[in-house]
Amino acid sequence: MARFTDDFLNELRMRCDIEQVISSYVQLKRRGKNLVGLCPFHNEKTPSFTVYPESQSYYCFGCGAGGEVINFIRRAENLDFTEAVSFLCQKASMAMPTDGYDDSLARKRKRTYEINKEAARFFNSCLYSEEGKAGLEYFKMRGYKKSTITKFGLGYAPNKWDGLLRHMREKGYSYEELFEANLANRSDKDGKVRFYDSFRNRVMVPIIDARGNVVAFGGRVLDDSKPKYINSSDTLVYKKSLGVFGLNFAKNSKENSLIIVEGYMDAISLHQAGFDNVIACLGTALTSEMAHLLSRYCDEVILSYDADEAGQKATARAIGIFNSIGMKLKVVHLSGGKDPDEILRNYGPERYRSLIEGAANDIEFALVRLKSEYDIATSDGKMKFLEKAAEVLASTRSQIACDIYASRLSEELGVAKQSILIRIEQLSRRNVRQNEKKQFRDIQHNSMSANTKAALANDTDIKSIKAEQMLIAALMRSPELYRKMENDLTEEDFSVAVYRKIFSVIRDKINESRSLDLTFFSQELTAEEMSELVGIVKKHESLSVSIKACADCLRAMRESKEKKSQKLAFSDMSDEDFLNLFKK
Repeated sequence: MARFTDDFLNELRMRCDIEQVISSYVQLKRRGKNLVGLCPFHNEKTPSFTVYPESQSYYCFGCGAGGEVINFIRRAENLDFTEAVSFLCQKASMAMPTDGYDDSLARKRKRTYEINKEAARFFNSCLYSEEGKAGLEYFKMRGYKKSTITKFGLGYAPNKWDGLLRHMREKGYSYEELFEANLANRSDKDGKVRFYDSFRNRVMVPIIDARGNVVAFGGRVLDDSKPKYINSSDTLVYKKSLGVFGLNFAKNSKENSLIIVEGYMDAISLHQAGFDNVIACLGTALTSEMAHLLSRYCDEVILSYDADEAGQKATARAIGIFNSIGMKLKVVHLSGGKDPDEILRNYGPERYRSLIEGAANDIEFALVRLKSEYDIATSDGKMKFLEKAAEVLASTRSQIACDIYASRLSEELGVAKQSILIRIEQLSRRNVRQNEKKQFRDIQHNSMSANTKAALANDTDIKSIKAEQMLIAALMRSPELYRKMENDLTEEDFSVAVYRKIFSVIRDKINESRSLDLTFFSQELTAEEMSELVGIVKKHESLSVSIKACADCLRAMRESKEKKSQKLAFSDMSDEDFLNLFKK
């Protein structure tokens, strides 16, 4: 496979300092010569994500994600290796090599973007055709102006099995391409493959990413039939856990906050009413990945979910996610309508703006919700409410907030403020102890990667796994050791598949007299394999390296394989053959 040269990758690394790149995604704090922050790849309250400027690498001791700057961009932007290199080249004002790399996946991704863009044009044109009248009437019924329809590229999927398919085939796109883009479904009846449109007789909403690419679609029925909404599944260019509607417009707002609503119809109505910082999550609850994405564009989020029970549960869950990454947030209490669109219809934009301005913070939202669950007119209800309220306040990191709300609760319920503060302090200490224990368990659990767990499940003993890790770490630190072992060390000595792969890459680099800097591994290893390698390097930094230690590791690996082969041999024996062993 064609490849980038080490010289090119080294220059890219020099121009794209890992601290500067990651700082645009993660709030980092210096700790000695390294930097730490909350991991962008999983939920955590205590920073376990570490950036090492000296080696231009990163590693999360919580989830095991690790690598160098290219690998970080691969994960953060959901790109393949070549696309991540191109992304960083643009950032560093470097020209991509004109040859020497495989861009087939990048070309396929570009083709998918083109397919989605053409499909959006088709749906929009259908909206203004004779068969699209019902769709246009639906948008008018919702109060959408023609300028709004044009701005969001709204459309209509005709009530045909192959309306889009025939149009796209005329444009030169294949059935398989449309199937992979999730614009066509397939059936395999009677041994014959048939393709048909994924969206039929629905108003269509294109989903556009922050860069302006059409990545997916949402379709809504015109009546009360089910399912009411159909959204695109994951494709080469779209990941539902990162699906955010309206961010392409909201990111350019002058507001320093983002308003989050439940559906794209609410978001469109609010944009038309002048709220240009509104976004919506797509077909799924808010995810940690979405929260990290949004944190790049604002300092504060305002949750404006529906007033029903499902909306309130979604609000509580979202609060937990945003709190875990340290974002400021407020919660809108919707009064006068079940959702933002209904409030706009009933009272107009000014009413909704006043609700935004009066939005409560997350603590107030939680306390108001709790109060509705208990009868505080009774002593029992009052005690239960105060206990739950103290739990809420104990979870906040602000002593000032605790003091303010303890004062309010004291005045409202006639309970001494000091008693409330004492209970908050007790619960806070308990939370700290529990979090420390959980973090320790998580680190222990996550230090054992998925590959290690799979190896253990496959009867590879832990002693052999540790020996393989130590041998890889030793070769990374002192490649000259391989020269002393090369006639006696092969890939077959490794039981864990990913370690076998990593060893083969290390061996080839040593034989070719190439650098073992982590930067130069990223095009030979997947993002997960890179995380595995960085984890091994970081966890064995204090390893005492010697040829004897390497030989001991190799001996342990071979003894383990021998025991495993003997065990397999016994398991394959018949009962009669097994008994004959004892007769001998």
